[in-house]
Amino acid sequence: MGARTRVVVAGFAAACALGASAVVLLTGDGGPDQAPPIATGARQKLGAAGTTADPAPGESASSTAAPASRPADVPGVTVGGPSAAALGRAAPASVAYLRDRYRVSASEAARRLALQDRSAALAARLAERFPAEYGGMWLDQAGGGVLTIGATETGTVRSAVAALPDRAHVRVVPVRAPLARLTAAAARLATALDATAGTDVVVDQQANEVVVLTGDRVAADDPRLARALADAGVPARAQARVAGTSVPKACDPRYCEQAPMRGGIRLDVPRDDGTVGGCTTGFNIVDRTGKPYVLTAGHCVVGGRHQHVDRTWHQFLGPKLRVGIESTAPVLAENAFPYDYAIMPYVSNGAERWAYPPRKHGDQPSLINYWCVPDNPRCTRSRDVPVTGLVPASGIQVGWVVCATGSAYTPKAGEQYVDSGAGAGYLPGTRCGEVTARTNGGIQVRICARPGDSGGPLFTEADGRALGILSYGDPGSGRCSNANEQNVYAPVSTILDRANARTGLGLQVATRGPLFIRHPVVPLSSSDPDALPR
Repeated sequence: MGARTRVVVAGFAAACALGASAVVLLTGDGGPDQAPPIATGARQKLGAAGTTADPAPGESASSTAAPASRPADVPGVTVGGPSAAALGRAAPASVAYLRDRYRVSASEAARRLALQDRSAALAARLAERFPAEYGGMWLDQAGGGVLTIGATETGTVRSAVAALPDRAHVRVVPVRAPLARLTAAAARLATALDATAGTDVVVDQQANEVVVLTGDRVAADDPRLARALADAGVPARAQARVAGTSVPKACDPRYCEQAPMRGGIRLDVPRDDGTVGGCTTGFNIVDRTGKPYVLTAGHCVVGGRHQHVDRTWHQFLGPKLRVGIESTAPVLAENAFPYDYAIMPYVSNGAERWAYPPRKHGDQPSLINYWCVPDNPRCTRSRDVPVTGLVPASGIQVGWVVCATGSAYTPKAGEQYVDSGAGAGYLPGTRCGEVTARTNGGIQVRICARPGDSGGPLFTEADGRALGILSYGDPGSGRCSNANEQNVYAPVSTILDRANARTGLGLQVATRGPLFIRHPVVPLSSSDPDALPR
């Protein structure tokens, strides 16, 4: 993949249909509140207008200015979900991350996960019910695990969330523009600049602004830019994409040869020059007919050393098991972040090799390989996590605790593995961390990764929801020693929307399978994958 680092907070507009189920937000022992710097700035700018934020947890109302009016006729917003205790049991590594990073108790960590679990549904409900008032949302882990909600009319939104059991950790702060207005303005700006909303023109929810990212589709000296920003009708700014010195995540998964195919295992990819690289599997994908595919990073098969059709193997220097082939008809691979994806059909007999065996009864879930490593010390049992669905890019929030699996490895002397360049001491497996920004239409996380992890899955530990696949990130080699290392994942929903718009295949994340296929899948270019030109 190209060496590029892009760090820009992107916004979202939650989009999920909700019923009126009861909310269960359990309280735990929380920490002191500290408003995020941007939210504090928003309060200072709006102070002259008489609006205030909620008191911080543990802070009395008398220590702040008088709160905004609270309309008595605003009905409460309700969402449902599992209890904090259940989420804590289901996500031990996520609990461990919060305990280690923020020095909180296990019950407090579980409370924060419960707040996270309900936040996407709460955001969607607020956006639906209060489009003129709701201004966005983020989870402030450093400030005490507080769900921070922006609102143009704080009294209305404050009343709507007043009945939440964890109300002490839900904070409403004033903003200038509602999220719906910012999102509409971003779409108009993108059209005016021949750009793409969500990638070139994004919403920064914490700053409550629209951001035009210059350097790719939009040039910094574009003569239309100043006028477009002035006419946006909302706070808007231009910001250059950051050119980075990141190490590409060119990769080598290790071994996991038993069926079924799952996310987080090694794919080796022979290159045009005779060398072998590779990537990590992300998620199982199916089209509307049920045909199975494997998702990984596009830069694994699209680039300077990948001019011919690529095929992938598991353990190229060992059993040499065939997996997939680069799709050419239709083309299902790109290498231009956030469209860094390869949706690969299986080679001949590959689907049968990697599918569940035929059986009459029982569940056949699609899986993510959750592999314990020493630097994930609270992970005591390697296991497969069933995939239950997908979180749209618009619903993923800063502050969420998430997990990622990678298969990068540098072999020891005498070992027969393709060297990904991960560096001595790095072990492949699953690590958990925090969403730190929504960058350029991507998901920036504080999770260690190495060359060899590209394409690997980013997911929620408790319920196995697909979020993204690894694209690029900070340099690093060997053991995970930088607690603040950042890596960036391409959202799965962004990838599927793009691929479906181009092909009409109806591709989606699989929650079952891959299932047994009696007839072999014929490669796109030849009846024998080894006959393809290299």
